[in-house]
Amino acid sequence: MVKKILVIFILIMFVCINFNSVIAEDNIEKSDLVRGKVVEIISEDVEETSYAEGETTTTQVIQLKIISGDHKNEEVMVENYIDSMFAYNLHVEEGDTVLVNLEKDENGEVITGYISEIVRDKYLLYLVIIFFLLLIIVGGLKGLKSIVTLLITGLAVIKVMLPLILKGYNPIYLSIGISVVVIAITLIIISGFNKKALVAIIGTSGGVIAAGIITLITSHFANLTGLGSEEAQMLSLLPQGDTFNFEGILFAGIILGALGAVMDVSMSIASSMNEIKISNPSISNKSLIKSGMNVGKDIMGTMSNTLILAYTGGSIHLMLLFMAHDFRLAEIINRDMIASEIVRALSGSIGLIFTIPITTLVAASLYNKIKKSEDVK
Repeated sequence: MVKKILVIFILIMFVCINFNSVIAEDNIEKSDLVRGKVVEIISEDVEETSYAEGETTTTQVIQLKIISGDHKNEEVMVENYIDSMFAYNLHVEEGDTVLVNLEKDENGEVITGYISEIVRDKYLLYLVIIFFLLLIIVGGLKGLKSIVTLLITGLAVIKVMLPLILKGYNPIYLSIGISVVVIAITLIIISGFNKKALVAIIGTSGGVIAAGIITLITSHFANLTGLGSEEAQMLSLLPQGDTFNFEGILFAGIILGALGAVMDVSMSIASSMNEIKISNPSISNKSLIKSGMNVGKDIMGTMSNTLILAYTGGSIHLMLLFMAHDFRLAEIINRDMIASEIVRALSGSIGLIFTIPITTLVAASLYNKIKKSEDVK
């Protein structure tokens, strides 16, 4: 077992390292964005600003070595500005790896550049490797299957759903279709092609559709535009922004946000009821349904909290801002952005609640039906 895990880990490491290489060599030369390493900070000049008393601007003159793109191994001098009035500044030190926008002359020679961001992807890669390794160590083959399904889900969203939305396809239909495909593939890979997977697929699909219906109804009556967030407003400024269905994009986000929790609930109930049926083949439909509902009720409270806390955690900066400025509750909850987040959290939770009876009834019906068929034979 240890040998198998080691082999699998090496394969995952190989994939991750190659993925990191792809990022590192990302052909973003179209925008002259490359990676650079801070060789030396030549000078740091601090000046008081003329527009605010007591505030300062620091100008760093930095020698950088380009480590990617067509100008790899060339050195360039750049300036980095740090304004004490800004909340977010880039503080760089010798040895840091940064993203640099290059300025070139007519001959393509580098004149100068400016630092756009600090490179962080390698640390994210380490975190991904630790996550994958723990999945395999704790879950074994199941953990490996979880990694596969996670990659499939990511590809389905990034390579299929988002590009099609950008091309003008309806995000409502896309999110439903992608969700059903992801549900089926994930549950079949993890559990195999069996009655337990079928029950979980039907239960999850039912819960997700219920969440979607609640979202559409509430969005219609609450007049949610889908343009409440800054990101959505920036999206509307794109050349194809007029073709986007922002209400549909809001719907898609809610469906995808609820999908994981709903799938977890459905599989937990389906698996528990399957084990009950195996342990007690003669159990009645009524008793099996009661057992499934009891399992669902135990899961319901924690999973609803998971969804609501996840969305609350994502909005904590905004909530602190409202509290600091002493906004009234009516002002807060009637804002499009806040109302959208409330609908997102509650619609997902309602979908999760619907998943419990749907999965329970389907499981009881299917498990007992199969048993009766076997008895007749």
